[in-house]
Amino acid sequence: MQDLLSVASSLKPVFAVLLAVGAALLLARIVRESMARIFRRVPRIREAIALGRNPLRLVLSLIGIRIGLAATAAGAGWFPPVSYVLTLGLIAALAWLAVVVVLIMEVMLLSKYSTDTRDNRRMRRLKTQVMLGRRVSVAVIVTVAVACVLLTIPEVRALGAGILASAGLISIVAGLAVQSTLTNVFAGMQLAFTDAIRVDDVVVVETQWGTIEEITMTYVVVHLWDDRRLILPSTYFTTTPFENWTRKQSAILGTVELDLDWRAPVGDLRTHLKETLAGTELWDGRTGVLQITDAVNSLVRVRILVSAADSGALFDLRCLVREAMVTYLQEQHPVALPRQRWEEVRAKGPELRRAPRSSAGGAAEDTSTSQFFTGSIEAVDRRHSFAGPGKQVFDEREGNSADD
Repeated sequence: MQDLLSVASSLKPVFAVLLAVGAALLLARIVRESMARIFRRVPRIREAIALGRNPLRLVLSLIGIRIGLAATAAGAGWFPPVSYVLTLGLIAALAWLAVVVVLIMEVMLLSKYSTDTRDNRRMRRLKTQVMLGRRVSVAVIVTVAVACVLLTIPEVRALGAGILASAGLISIVAGLAVQSTLTNVFAGMQLAFTDAIRVDDVVVVETQWGTIEEITMTYVVVHLWDDRRLILPSTYFTTTPFENWTRKQSAILGTVELDLDWRAPVGDLRTHLKETLAGTELWDGRTGVLQITDAVNSLVRVRILVSAADSGALFDLRCLVREAMVTYLQEQHPVALPRQRWEEVRAKGPELRRAPRSSAGGAAEDTSTSQFFTGSIEAVDRRHSFAGPGKQVFDEREGNSADD
């Protein structure tokens, strides 16, 4: 009979562990099914909740095992080391579960918004801040978990006073050692919460056009148009000028420039531009202008200003307009294509080598408009406006000095 009692007494911890594990698995299943039913209409949240299944089971099982062993084997010689191992495992499991909870909160916050709209500036700002907040939270959780594990070691707790006494020197050394890293960390937080750049923003950095793919605590990943990734430190975006094409809105303007001959039919080009823009969905209807912005030497510069809903549509629209105008000029107005001209003059007599002079009886040379600030009434008025206060200028109309 005593043997049976001793066997039963020795099996109590085993039964307690089995019962605790069974109860933990049952409770974890109930919690997971309840959460899945609550968020059944949101697939992304359900997938995130599924990630917390294993850490929740582990946390509940360790808590149950610790309580069961404390109730059935508190006086056993093997209980203290087993209890210490369970405590370490519980700290790690709680940290794992906390990280999963942070991930679930991130998905819940981002699931309410969509990035499918053209002008999704608020969503991109929230996404950037939530992603960086999640990274900071995970780093804090891991740090706290490691600190808790170290505090369970008596030798480490004994060293605490010495560490605190030398904290000033350690902080100075650590600050000098990780100065650049800390600078990038603070720069990354500044980027996220000052709204300078956001995830999916269209930017031009280092003469490269791309979108912000990821913002971490130390660096930023730019997805270039040719699928390359440009990785820049966070301090680059706080110390170097760069272009942000979607800072306020995704709609944007772009130009197409053509160098043409002086005989280019500007009116026909404007008509063809309107027909081209009206026939494409890339144009948002805001701006479509053709102007002559320069006319020097043997060419005139035609600038076409168009608008689109976003940078991708603008790139395709500019290419479309450029191709349409070049094709139209080639087929309908080839004389407007750019060309170079020169003229050869050969002198046959000594009289052609000298510049012609006007005869005494000929018409006098008109020099009334040859000077900008003198020589005419308009020029003198112009000189008055540029003289400044308190300046003495000569009025040619009245022949006396006047104070302007």
